[in-house]
Amino acid sequence: MDGPHGAALSAEDFGLKGPRGWAFRGVGFTAGPGSLVAVEGPSGSGRTCLLLALTGRMRSTQGHAEVGGERLPGRLAAVRRFSALGPVPGVSELDPSFTVAEHLRERALLRRRFDGSLRSLLRPRAERAAAARATVDGALEAAGLDTSALPKAERTPVRDLERLESLRLSVALALMSRPRLLAVDDTDLKLSVTDRSLAWELLRGLAADGTTVLAVCSEAPEDALTVRTGPAAGAEARSGPEAGARAGAAPDAEPEADDTKTGKGTADAITETGRA
Repeated sequence: MDGPHGAALSAEDFGLKGPRGWAFRGVGFTAGPGSLVAVEGPSGSGRTCLLLALTGRMRSTQGHAEVGGERLPGRLAAVRRFSALGPVPGVSELDPSFTVAEHLRERALLRRRFDGSLRSLLRPRAERAAAARATVDGALEAAGLDTSALPKAERTPVRDLERLESLRLSVALALMSRPRLLAVDDTDLKLSVTDRSLAWELLRGLAADGTTVLAVCSEAPEDALTVRTGPAAGAEARSGPEAGARAGAAPDAEPEADDTKTGKGTADAITETGRA
């Protein structure tokens, strides 16, 4: 990836309330382009809802945010155009029965259909195929996924991937659209200490290359700008030039409001689902 192209992020008194209470409220932070922003908190504290709201997939109900110069909640569609989701349970999950190659091929076709210009669609078939392969290879390299090292190379089913490999594949698929904002849910879920370190190394590298990265986790790395949800909300960001991130769930908020896996609570506010 060439040149810083990430989306600046900011939020002021940002919140989302659904039928079952507040998912999150009072979020405020500022992050420049190419930042690594970690949304830290326990499961059920509104982390996923905050991620979806900041990427234009959920409509907030309090305050406002600005993503890449687009103000939320008004400009949801505009933010969706330059943001991409890595793994988000219930929203952009990998199909376990698909192979790695099938996922990559599907994403390349979708990208050509919806993101390609008319001029690119009129190019010779061989030229289009070469361009698609170059996009796939570039995304795999950026995500650090060596398909030749997989049990059946690109023919390996997703169900046979290790957790870190699955994360890398999801990130590679998201990177194929060259997003200005990449969002990843459950970054450190079910990862060993070593794999967790490798996952953050991946996201840190993408941010260093200019893509703004928003990552949900249970424990943020020391060098990330940290936005906390849940009981520890309101604490200062641990590092970064624009520290002071804060986030909170209302005392009467119900944990189910963040249950995007089952569609409960505020999940019905999602404005765009499926592979993103």
